[in-house]
This record gives sequence, C-alpha cells and structure tokens, in this order.
Amino acid sequence: MKQLTIILCFSVIFLSSLHQNRAQLEFELPKNGHTNNWAVLVDTSRFWFNYRHVANVLSIYRSVKRLGIPDSQIILMIADDMACNPRNPRPATVFNNANQHINVYGDDVEVDYRGYEVTVENFVRLLTGRLPPGTPRSKQLITDEGSNVLIYLTGHGGDGFLKFQDSEEITSQEMADALEQMWQKQRYHELFFMIDTCQAASMYERFYSPNILAVGSSLVGEDSLSHHVDPAIGVYIIDRYTYHALDFLESIDEHTNKTMGEFLSVCPKRVCISTVGVRRDLFRRNPFEVPITDFFGSVRPVEVITQVAPQPEVLNKTRYQVTSTPKKHRYVPPLVNFNSLV
Repeated sequence: MKQLTIILCFSVIFLSSLHQNRAQLEFELPKNGHTNNWAVLVDTSRFWFNYRHVANVLSIYRSVKRLGIPDSQIILMIADDMACNPRNPRPATVFNNANQHINVYGDDVEVDYRGYEVTVENFVRLLTGRLPPGTPRSKQLITDEGSNVLIYLTGHGGDGFLKFQDSEEITSQEMADALEQMWQKQRYHELFFMIDTCQAASMYERFYSPNILAVGSSLVGEDSLSHHVDPAIGVYIIDRYTYHALDFLESIDEHTNKTMGEFLSVCPKRVCISTVGVRRDLFRRNPFEVPITDFFGSVRPVEVITQVAPQPEVLNKTRYQVTSTPKKHRYVPPLVNFNSLV
C-alpha cells in the first residue's frame, strides 16, 4: 500500500510537471501568420491541339503578377512552347480570347520549367524541397511556415490522376502525400489548390493535411470543357472554368474587397456545363472572410513613419597625434659603381 501511494504521488508530480512544461511550450511557440505569397503554376500538356492549356496557365500567371506576386515568387512550368510553335500564325504570342485583346505571353514571361523539364518527379521535388544541390534559385520553392501558396494545375486528367506530357501521371494519393510533406516541413501556412481538368475533384479527394482550400473545374465522372475556338488558329484557346476565373480576376486590383468565397462561385454550372467542386473541410477559415489577395496577391509589410525626431549633429573634436615608430632596419642604398670599390 505504501509503495502504491509513493507511485501515485510521483505520477501526480510528473503529470503536473508535464502540464506546466506543455503550457510553457505552447506559450513560447511563435504563432506565425501569413507573411508572404508564392504561386506554382503548371501546364502539363504538350502538342498544338492543347494550346488552351498553355493559355490557361499564362492567364493565371498574368493575373497573379498584376495583383502583386513578383516573378521571384512564381514558379511557372510549361510543357510546350506554343508561342514558338511552327503552327502559330502569330509567332511569340499566346492569346486567351478570339478577339486577341490580351497577349498573355507578353514581353516579360519567365518560364522556370520548360518542355521535358515538366515531369512528375520535378513537380513533387519542387513542392517538397527535395531538389538536387546546385538547383538555381528560380527553380526552387523557398517557402516557410508563413507562406500562402497557390497551386494551379491544368491539363488532361481522369479519376484520381493527372497526366504529364502524355507519358506519365501523378495520382491523387501522390499529390496528397506531397502536400503532407510540405505541411510537416513547415513549407506553407495556407494553401489554395486549383485544378482545371476532367474529373478534377478526384485530385483533392485524398487530401488530409490542414489549412488547404481546394477547387476543381469538374466533379468525378464529368469532363471539363473548352470555351471557344479561334478560327485563325484552328484550336480551342481557353477552358471554360479558367475563362470565367480570369474574368473575375481581371475585374479586381490589389486593393479589392472580394473574397475567396466569391471566387469559388465564379463559374456556375449553367456557364461551365461541368459542376465546379469545392473542398473546404480542411480549411479553418470561412472562405467568405478570406480576401482573395491572400492567395492571388502579395503581402508587403510596410511601416509608415509620420514623425522623425531630428538627430543632433555630433562634432568629433578629438585630435589625434601621429607618432612615428622607430625603424627596425637601416636603409642601405644600392651600389651604383662597383669599380669605385677596387
């Protein structure tokens, strides 16, 4: 009985100490918030008839740059170069509208992964930070626990997979595991996952990491359709969901009061034909209270100083006396005429 009492006493002391240490640890841990923005924009399709996928990703790229995310914090992956394709009747241009209002290729597009660099392996390594030594900074996702990350994917997909280059696939489980690695390694604060492909909702069904808001252009069993054809090019030039998302983004600026909740409903079924899927159970905030610039814009901490106290001028009146140090060696001039020594 005495031994049992001693054990119980030690247990109470241990649990009390553990509770105090835990409370102290929770108090000391910094509660990091949203401090910076990054965007990972990926087109996974090759070939001329997939022109619209390049236009999709360049449209989102143009919007996030305009809303404040710098190129240094945008990772752009394009599987094919439509601007320089021999079939392009207007070289060095990519349009997302048959009226050709906007050349989304522009003059300042910085493509970080191009052509055969756009692979499943490179994409997963980029997200998880497992890049080989010597990788250029422009090909690294240098995020931290304060980063809000936008991931946009467009291409051809199916139930639980997204095709890369028509030669390989990333599955929904692989995608979920990559995001979990990001969370475990404190590589994001909040993440917005946006995908425009057939059966897009299947790609976020297996997500299990916190602070993720996801939207897909179509539900499982549905196709994601194109919007319209440019007769001059002969192919579809943009997908329906991205077209209406871009229409929304082009109407706002960095000072907008629009919310993510409003953005999630930009393409109702009557215009998209497919049903846009949304997953918000992993996201802790109400999307209607989240500014759209939390993901499509950029945080720029600025401290405004209204009053500046004048600093008194300090005159240095100290006089320094230069003292010469004694020379350790005597200088001997060189011999000019050796004959004079004989």
